[in-house]
Parts: sequence; C-alpha cells; structure tokens
Amino acid sequence: MIAPLAVSACTATSTLGRGLAAQREALRAGRSGLRPNDFSNAPLACWIGRVEGVEDAPLPAALAGWDCRNNRLAWLGLRQDGFLERVGAARARYGSARVALLLGTSTASIGATEEGYRRLGADGRLPADLRRPAVHNPHSLGAFVAAALALDGPCLTISTACSSSAKAFAAAERMIRLGVADAAVVGGVDTLCDSVLFGFNALELVSPEPCRPFDRARRGISIGEAAGFALLERVDAAPRAPRLLGYGESSDAHHMSAPHPEGLGAALALRDALARAGLAPAQVDYVNLHGTASRKNDEVEAQLLARHFSAATRASSTKGYTGHTLGAAGILEAVFALQAIEHGFVPANLGGDEPDPACGPQFAWRGEERPVRVALSNSFGFGGNNACLAFARAEAA
Repeated sequence: MIAPLAVSACTATSTLGRGLAAQREALRAGRSGLRPNDFSNAPLACWIGRVEGVEDAPLPAALAGWDCRNNRLAWLGLRQDGFLERVGAARARYGSARVALLLGTSTASIGATEEGYRRLGADGRLPADLRRPAVHNPHSLGAFVAAALALDGPCLTISTACSSSAKAFAAAERMIRLGVADAAVVGGVDTLCDSVLFGFNALELVSPEPCRPFDRARRGISIGEAAGFALLERVDAAPRAPRLLGYGESSDAHHMSAPHPEGLGAALALRDALARAGLAPAQVDYVNLHGTASRKNDEVEAQLLARHFSAATRASSTKGYTGHTLGAAGILEAVFALQAIEHGFVPANLGGDEPDPACGPQFAWRGEERPVRVALSNSFGFGGNNACLAFARAEAA
C-alpha cells in the first residue's frame, strides 16, 4: 500500500466543452461531442472530437514563442475551473522548485511540424515563423506548461501512447513519496493532426461512423483531442479532497498495436492498482474503461472486467462522448472518474446499443445516479503500455 495523495484541484477541456461543468453536463445528458471530420488536410470520412476555439486562442505575448495548436489547447485547459490560481497557491506554499510537473502526450506539437513541412521554402527550410526548435520536439508541452505556470521543479514528459497521462499520476506519487517534490501538477494534452488521423486509418482502426464502444457491430475508434490537469498534494494540505489511492503499471509488449489476447498486461496493472490501494474488487463502485471501440481492445477488456468484478460494480467507456484523446485519455478519464465520485453519477456507455456478448452485468448502458466512493480508470496503450488508477472519496479512503 502507498500513502494516499489528495487531488486538490482538477480540470478538463474536450469536445464536450471547457471545464468540469461542461464535461459533467454532457455526460449526464448522454450527449456526444463527436462530429464529421472537418479537420484533416485531405478528405477522410470519419468522426472526430474537436475542441471549439483552439484556433482563435493565441498565447499571451510572453509565451508566444511556444505557439502551436497543442500548446494553445493546453493554455485553454489551464484557464478553467480556477486551476491557475490553485497552482499559484501551491507554488507560493511550497516554492516553485518543489512543485513537479508531469505531463503525458503522444503527439506533442507534431501538428506544427506537419505545417512546417507543408510550407517548406524553395531552399528546403522551414518557414521563418516555424523555425522554433523548442516547439518541434516531444517535450514542447512540458516546457511550455512549466513556463506558463512558473514552475522550476522536476519536469517530465511521458509518452507511452494512450496510457501517457495516466502514468503521470504514478510518477508524481513516487516523486512526492521520495521527497523529490512536495506537490505535483499532472495532466496531458493531445490535439488532432494528420499524422494521427491518417496513421490510425492506415492501421484500419478508424471508424467511418461515431465510435461505439463495446457494441457488437463496432467498427473502430473516433479520434478526439483534450487537455486535462490535476494538482496532487499530501493529504494534510487538502483533507476533504478526493484521493489517489493507488496505481498499477505494466508493459506486456505483446504486440505493437494489439493487446495481449488474454489481457495479461491489463490484468497486471489492475491487480497492482488494487494492491497499492489496499482494495478488494468488491470495494470498487465504478470503473471507467479504456473502451476504444476497436475490436480486440473491447473484447479483452470486457473479459477482464467479468473475471474480476461482480455485478455490483458499474463500468462504462466514455469515448463515445469524446473520442479517443490518445495521450490525454488518461487524465480526461481520470477526471471523469473523479467527477463520478464527487457527484454520484455513473455515465452511460454511449454507443453500445447492441452489447457485445462478452459484456457482463457490470456495464452501465444508461446513466445512473448512485453513490460512488471508489472508482478506477483504465488506460491501455500501444505496445502493451498499461495503467490503472484508483481514486476514492476522502472518507472512503
């Protein structure tokens, strides 16, 4: 077991809107934010989860050197739910060098690099406005957010595909437990770009219709974008805040893009999270599933759920609302789990109109108003990079 940490603040921005209230209202209403693809530079018949207003939100002059779509979305996300102020208070309390920053992303600012290559000059060089090496690397997001939050503590970018921003929680817990930091900002941001849309399409994983997690006739994923952040502190700093009770991580390395057929890595991450949290499966009220709507992922995860949990535990995928937000999926769905705890609501598994036969009685096909004391969030990435997070109400912890 580990000592729990308080999640003293959090925020999320996705295709459902900006901030916690927008996410919560859409989940309660069963309203998807997916729409026909209007983003890619070449036609691609699919549905996406696009955040409105990113193009119209330039960075402040002091941060203009970091300008790119991914960092614009990060800046939009940081300004919701009083998050900037909460981080500022933590910075004043602990000192800027004692607040760690751990962010997950799978594409970082690759969209800016794509734009640069589309606009190469006759001399083969990037256009003048994009000759900014700090933007064209995987650490662009972390370095930008560190500058935006005026943090001087450890700064780490985690890029383990779809588990990236879930693993940020685990890395933060270790840093605080080992005395490297007194608090940590965790999160993740990924934005739409052609490399992702056409890359996943080349793998025959993109659905031509809105994704349908755990549906018998599912046809693949819908890709979305999101920004999410949370502030982790020791419990005495925020005694009434929800807790991070535990986490589990694994890497089964079974295949570059397919899960282990028996869910070995996912099971290891789940068992590890429960053990660190000191929980039995019967104590878990809700599981936010990875549930991408790809054929194999959903089959394996449904079987994992049936093996470990009784019908009393509720479960659903929320990707039918937001699309798969890749490196931001871990933080976005962790926030959804935290919202389920705070507001006593289990979101419906949107799109599962005809459930896959592998699905058991744990699935919430409709939204449910019910107490949630303990919630898990699953994030399973390419290459078998798996993570599971365990959260609880303060009194349940």
